[in-house]
Amino acid sequence: MGLGRGLGLELGLLLGLLGGAASGFHSLRYFHMAVSEPSPGVPQFVSVGYVDGNLIDHYDSETGRTVPRADWMADNLDQQYWDIETQIGQRNQQVYRINLDTLQGRYNQSGRAHTLQRMHGCDILEDGSTRGYLQDAYDGRDFIAFDLDKMTFTAADAVAQITKRKWEKDRSEAARRKHYLKNTCIEWLRKYMSYGRAVLERKEPPMVRVSGKEAHGILTLYCRAYGFYPRPITVSWLKNGEVRDQETEWGSIAPNSDGTYYTWASIEALPEEKDKYRCRVEHASLPEPGLFMWGEPGGLGHVEQWWAGVVPLPLLTVLLSPRDRVQPVHHHPGGGFCHPTYCRCHRICLLEVQIREEEGGL
Repeated sequence: MGLGRGLGLELGLLLGLLGGAASGFHSLRYFHMAVSEPSPGVPQFVSVGYVDGNLIDHYDSETGRTVPRADWMADNLDQQYWDIETQIGQRNQQVYRINLDTLQGRYNQSGRAHTLQRMHGCDILEDGSTRGYLQDAYDGRDFIAFDLDKMTFTAADAVAQITKRKWEKDRSEAARRKHYLKNTCIEWLRKYMSYGRAVLERKEPPMVRVSGKEAHGILTLYCRAYGFYPRPITVSWLKNGEVRDQETEWGSIAPNSDGTYYTWASIEALPEEKDKYRCRVEHASLPEPGLFMWGEPGGLGHVEQWWAGVVPLPLLTVLLSPRDRVQPVHHHPGGGFCHPTYCRCHRICLLEVQIREEEGGL
C-alpha cells in the first residue's frame, strides 16, 4: 500500500467523529499519526486535538512543540501547560517511531512507507452520560481498538493479536485506559468547554446554492450548504412537496478551514420537471427550514463570493499541515514521564494538567 492510501481515513470514522456539537452534545478528540518516511510537509509525527470539531492544539516533529490553535485555549492556559504538553508530545514521537519499527518487523515489511494512527477521545451526550473510545490503525487498516464497556481489546488480525495479548496480560493497561476515558478526558472536556463556550455555542447559518447539470436526458440537481455551525444539518430534496430521501445522494458533512462546515445533496430528475423540486435545509441557526430551487438566489448570502474565501479542509490536511493546525498528544505508559507537580505517580502516570494520554509500546 502506498503512502497516499496510508494517509487517508485510516480509522474509517474520523470525519464522522470530528463533528461539531449538537445541542447538549460535546466531544474531545485526539488524532496522532506517524509515518516511516517523512518528507517535506509530511512530518514524522503529528498530533492534533479537537473540541466539538474545533481545532485546539497541534504538535509535530518538525517544530517539536505543542502550540494552541484556538484563541480561547491560548488565553486560558499558561506557558507551563504548553511546556508539559510539549514534553508529552516529544515522548509520544519517540514511542510512535519505535512502534512503527516494531510493526514493520512483525509484518515482515521493509522498503516502503508505512503509517500508524490513533484516534481517542470522549463525549458528553445530551442526557449527560459519557462515552469513550480508542482505536489504532496501521497502513490504512484497523489494527486494535479498546472496548471500554468490556475492558478488552479487539484485534483486527494475527499481528494485532500480539499486542492484544500483551496489553490484556497486564491488567493495568485496560484500567489506565478506562480511567483516562471516563475521568481525565471528561474533566478536561468540561474545562475546555468553559474556556471556549462563546465559540462552541455559536450558531452560523448556512449559505445555500442549488445548481443543475444535464447529461443524456437526465438532470442532476445539487443542493450545497456552506459555512454553517454547529455541524448537525438536514438537507433534503422534495418533489411536489414530498420528501424524496430514497432518490437522494448525500455528501459527508465536512469541515472548512474557518471552523464551519459544508455539505451537499443531489437528486436526478427529468429536465422538464425541474420546477417541481425544492431543496429543504434545516439547521439550528434557522428559525424555520429554508426552501430553495434552481434559478433562485441562495437567499442567505452571496454564495459565490463567500465560497471563494473558504477552503474545504480535508482531514489529511488537518493532520499534516504544521503551519495552520495544532494538536498535542500525550501518553502515559507504566513507568512513563511523571512531573512531580502535575502527576500522581503510581504504576501509571496520570497527568492532571492535560488531557492527552501517553502512548505505550505495541
